[in-house]
Amino acid sequence: MGMIGNLLRVSPAELQAYRADSARLEDRLYQGTGTDPALTDIDKTWDGLVFLLTGQPLSEATHPLARVLFSGQLVDEEQDLGYGPAHYLEPAEVAALQPQLAAIGAAELRKHFDPARMTALGIYPGIWAEGDDAFDYLADGFAAVQALYAEAAKRGEGMITFIA
Repeated sequence: MGMIGNLLRVSPAELQAYRADSARLEDRLYQGTGTDPALTDIDKTWDGLVFLLTGQPLSEATHPLARVLFSGQLVDEEQDLGYGPAHYLEPAEVAALQPQLAAIGAAELRKHFDPARMTALGIYPGIWAEGDDAFDYLADGFAAVQALYAEAAKRGEGMITFIA
C-alpha cells in the first residue's frame, strides 16, 4: 500500500464547512462512493515532487512551492486522515500558485532530479535508482497536480491535501 498523496478541489463554502467541522471532510472522503471527480490521487509522488519543486526534502522545505502539497495550514490538527491532518489552501492561494506551477515543464523538474541525493535524503518512496522510470513517474504525478490546480483556479476553488 504505502503513503498515497491526495488533492481535493473544494468550493469556498466546502472549505469553510470542513474547517468548521472536520468530520464532514472525513465523511466525504471515507463514506462516499469512491468516485469523487474533485479528488486526485497522486500515488507516492508527493515527497519526490516536493523535492523536485524546491530542491529540498520535505522536512526542510522552506521554498514557497512546497505549499502546493503541504501548506502548513491545517484543516484540523487533531484529525488524522491516515498519515496526519489535511492541509488546505484558500482559493486566492490556489490562484496565486497555479501560474507558477503552469510555468514549470519537465526540463525544469529534471534539473532537481538527483537519484543519489534523493536516496541519501530518504525521499519517499525510495525508487530513485530506477532513473528515467522514476523521473517519468514523478513527471506524471506533477502533470496531475498541474491539471488539478488549473481546474481549481478556473473554478475559484480551494485545495485540501492529505496523505492516506
